Amino acid sequence: MQKITKWIVPLAALFAIAAFLYIAPPGLLGKADAVGYAVCHRISERSFHIGERQLPMCARDTGTFTSAGVTLLLLALIKPKRGGMPAKKIAIALGIFFLIWAVDGSNSYLYLIKQTYEGAFPKIPNIYIPNNTLRLLTGTGMGMGMGAVLYAAFNQTAWKKLDMRPALVSWRDLGLLVGIMLLVDIGILSGSVFILYPIALISVFGVLTLLTLIFSTVWMMIMREENSFTFLRQMWIALSAGLTLALIMLIVIDILRFRMTGTWGAFPLG
Repeated sequence: MQKITKWIVPLAALFAIAAFLYIAPPGLLGKADAVGYAVCHRISERSFHIGERQLPMCARDTGTFTSAGVTLLLLALIKPKRGGMPAKKIAIALGIFFLIWAVDGSNSYLYLIKQTYEGAFPKIPNIYIPNNTLRLLTGTGMGMGMGAVLYAAFNQTAWKKLDMRPALVSWRDLGLLVGIMLLVDIGILSGSVFILYPIALISVFGVLTLLTLIFSTVWMMIMREENSFTFLRQMWIALSAGLTLALIMLIVIDILRFRMTGTWGAFPLG
């Protein structure tokens, strides 16, 4: 079985990459748009722009997936092979970040419905007027939690010699992560093309990394390869399979959404 997968998985990965590149709009940002198109509504007014060009994802998702990608990368560099979930006090903080994200998202969605459909939910007031700064910041907090939990779950599944200490164990750990992401968010809010262009790609990296790790974890469990790896290079088949499944999911969603809407832009409102 392993000999077969060593041939099938790389071929499937090449096919999935080629198929994605074929269906996606032209240009590097066009490919990034195709990733964002599968996970985000891409409403222009709720997105940041490079000049007149909208980023691949809305402000909230830009914050979420940029933060998740940075969190995964930072933890892999400074706390390798840590498999413990965040310490209790850190988990509570991340839970608060999630609740803030949920409240802001619900309030923002209610505001969108009221703007789109006149007279909708007249008795339900908005808590406040939503804006892209709040969307970015709340998305950033959510992304930290997603990245931290997935990092621990993946490590628990992959490594033979696992360090079960939490990657986020102290306020110093969380403070470092929050500080880095606040600097990133300030850069995004500056509107500089020199920051927004890389952020467009980093946010897409976050999406692909999250999906790849999720599907790779599932692959390891299906193939009964849990806790069998000592080095990263040994799991290239599992990671390739995860990337392949992630791309297939993105391709299917892109095709279905494009057939429904006929555009690579936002979902039509009204």
